Order: sequence, then structure tokens, then C-alpha cells
Amino acid sequence: MNAVAAPTALVVPSPRSSGSPVCGAVDVLPRLFVPEASQWLSTSMGRIASEGYSWMQAVHWVAGSGLYKPRRHRSHGPRSFGPTTVRVAQELAELFPCRPGIKYLVRRTGLSERSVEYHLGMLREAGLLAYVVRGTRVRGSSAQASEFARMIPPEFDAALGIRTVLRDEAAPAYTRSMTGIAEAGRELMAKLARKASRKVRKPRSKTSSKSPAKGARSGTEKPVVTAVSGEVRCTPMQVGSSASSSAGTTSSPPESKLASGDTKPPTPKKSKAKTGGRRLNRVGRRYQLARELTQELDWLRGCSVPRIAWVARGVADAGWTVTDVRGWLHLRGEAAQVRRGSGLLAVLLAGAETILDTPAKRADAIEQWRGAQEAARRHRIQQIRARTERYDGDWDGPTSQTIQRQVNEAFAAAFGPQPQAPAPDTEALPEVSGVDALEDDVVAQTRAEARQQLMVGDTSLITVAVDAMGREDAEQLYGADLVRRGLQLASGARSSVMTYGRR
Repeated sequence: MNAVAAPTALVVPSPRSSGSPVCGAVDVLPRLFVPEASQWLSTSMGRIASEGYSWMQAVHWVAGSGLYKPRRHRSHGPRSFGPTTVRVAQELAELFPCRPGIKYLVRRTGLSERSVEYHLGMLREAGLLAYVVRGTRVRGSSAQASEFARMIPPEFDAALGIRTVLRDEAAPAYTRSMTGIAEAGRELMAKLARKASRKVRKPRSKTSSKSPAKGARSGTEKPVVTAVSGEVRCTPMQVGSSASSSAGTTSSPPESKLASGDTKPPTPKKSKAKTGGRRLNRVGRRYQLARELTQELDWLRGCSVPRIAWVARGVADAGWTVTDVRGWLHLRGEAAQVRRGSGLLAVLLAGAETILDTPAKRADAIEQWRGAQEAARRHRIQQIRARTERYDGDWDGPTSQTIQRQVNEAFAAAFGPQPQAPAPDTEALPEVSGVDALEDDVVAQTRAEARQQLMVGDTSLITVAVDAMGREDAEQLYGADLVRRGLQLASGARSSVMTYGRR
């Protein structure tokens, strides 16, 4: 049993009956498990803890009682209610209201998001937490954290013989308060109080080449309880002393030398230890390169870092950086559509460390890649500049591709170079007087064009013909029906109660 575990309390004395006493009668507590439907404050069988200190007593009791076994209800997640769960509970005990976010607990405990969710679920299943408001995750808005109520399970009250009373009969059952405790549970309550007053922190990893002796417990099973030392720390500027000091060899120069400027203040010696952090081994370099690749390459976003580390193990062992890989991928060629990023990367990196086997070759590939990037950047700038100069103004370009093509054709026809048309031969043109001199196919084509323009709401052909030739000649050219419809649409376009156009 770990250091945070309380003595096992599976068997407790049974309450004394009103009849004849039975010596040695005991009651066995049931196993702790709260189903999901009962993990809400309104459906919980426990009572609300008055403050975080008393709630931590119940947490330590559950950790040591062995009544709750997570693996009895699921095949994954933590195997026991241990020190990590107690560390998560300590963070919750300091919150009021108890509304922690997953990212907040990850930052405070150093655990992963999945581990935090596991331990929150264990606290709910053990009856120590109950939902007040469940968090939501709505697409397009920020996620809302869940609000919990710190609960004391009824098994804790039964094990220690705690008496509770509901002071207000109209209040819910979870508002009952503690009024006393049995004599047999006082000693256990005192032990739980000492455990609740200490801080359980993340254990430090011990990097030792020697294997631990037999019977010794591993560092991950023992929590570290930190305490504030009462020793006086001694520095050159401090008035006082202590029994032992690490700064015993440090001394201040005489005041006379400081006043005359003969002696400079002593400077601390630089430590010979490396400040760049611990040195990575071969596996660490693989994972570092894989993590950088998933961040740099868009088509590797979301891929598993261990899988990418295995795929890129050859170039990682050869000392490649993420820039070297980018240069090689530029020479090798990248695909426009990627279905499986890790598989494509395995194909592209095949034989890379044997082809670019020297730093000079990798540097040349990097220069080519950076040159291509610079050329692409300049090309994008030219495109944006040309588009801005072309459509400079308050007018917004159309979004339809068909309309964009028509607009481009119109701009080309209006502002592009015009072909030089040959001079008309006036002697070859026949003299046409009136509409009667036109041929039938020309008149039919003219009426078809006017009918097509009327279908899209354009009446310019008919109105121009009426204004130039008169209505009678216009009816001979386009027909009376088309002229009548065109004039009706032209007059309706000027009205405020009629709109038409192309949908």
C-alpha cells in the first residue's frame, strides 16, 4: 500500500441494536462504485464536504481502503486509486467553486489530458465528485469547464461511525452535516487528518545506473511530501549565521578597497555543468525530429509522433535536422494530395541518408529549397500586386467563375490592343432604304437577338430602335409583340414597385 493510503477499513463494528447485544457482530462495507447516472449532485447518495480539508480526509480514506478498484469496471486506464489521483484531488480541493479546466489540471499536475480525464472519472466513480454543471464543447465557441461538488461518500461515514443530521427537512439529502463520530473511528480520523495536512507532489525520477536493492520500492510508487525547512539560509548580505552554509568560502572585500576602487566585487564562478538541458540519446533524437516534422509539414499534422519517429529513424540517426529533411523533400518532390502522411514520408525518405551522405550535399539541397521558397514568395507578391492594381477601387470582384470569365473578356476587349479593321469599301455596299430592303434571315436573326436580350431584362435594342427609327419601323424590324414587351419592361424598370433581373 502506498504512502497516501490509509489503513484498510473494510470491516467496521456494527451499530448497537435496541435488543440483546451480540458480541463480535460486524458489517462488511460494500465495494465503492457510483454509476454514471448517479454522478450528479441531484442523484448522489453522499453529502457535500464542508471544506477541502475534510474532503481530502475522505480522499485518503478511499485511497487506502481498497474499496474502489478501477479495473473492475473498465479494461483501460489506471489500475488503482493511487498517489496521482490524490495529487489531482489536491488541486481540486483548493478551488472554489470547483470548476477546473482540463488544461488547467494538465498545467498544474504535469499529466496528459487523457490521464486527467481518467482520474476525474475515478473520483466520480468513487463518490468523491458529483456534477453540478457538465462542461460543453460546441464547435465554433470556447469549451466550458465542468463544475463539480466535492462529496463525501456514505461508505466513509459508515466506516468511521460518523453521525449526520439533516437540519432543514425541506433541504436535499446531500446537505446533511456531521454531528459526531464513534469512539472507534477517532484514531483513524486523526491519521487521515495528518495525511490531509501534508502535500503529495510528483516524485522525482532517480537516474542511477545501479539497480535498487531487493525489497526497495520504485520512485513512482512513493509520493514525495515536501516540507518547509526551519534552517536559516546564510548569504554574504545576511546578518546571522547557521550551523552549515554552502557559501562559507565567500567573503566581502574591505570597505577601504571598495571605497578607493582598487578591488572589484567578487564575481561568482561559472558552473561547468551544461545549461542546454540533458543530452538526447538516439531514440530521443528520433522523437525530436518526428515532433518537428509534424509541426513543420502540413500534410503530417495529426500523425502519430512515434510512427513518424520510426519512419524517419534513418535520417535521424544520420544527424539530419528538420531543415535537411525539407531540402531533401524539395529535391524528391512532394505530392499535392496526401492520403496517409506516414506512408508517403516513408516512400520519400527511402535512401535519403545514402544519397545526401555529406553535410555539403545537404547544405546544397537546403539552398535550392530556400531559393524555390523565395521564388514562390515573389511570384505570390506579383500576383497580389497585379490583382490589386487591376481591381483597385471600391468595386468587389464577382465570385462566380462564369462572371469572372465574362469580366476578363470585357476588360480585354475594352483595354486590350484592338485589331486594325480594314477600311470599308463604300462602293461594294448596297444602298438600303427602310426595313423592307433587309433580307429575311437578317430580320430573323435580329428578332432572335432581341428576344434573348428581353429574357434577361435588357431592352436596349428595342428602345434604341424606337428612338432612332420610330415605333412603326421598329415594329417592322422586331415585330409588334417584341416592341410592346420591350417598352413595358423599359417603363417598369423606372418604377419603384417593380424589380427584375437575373437570379
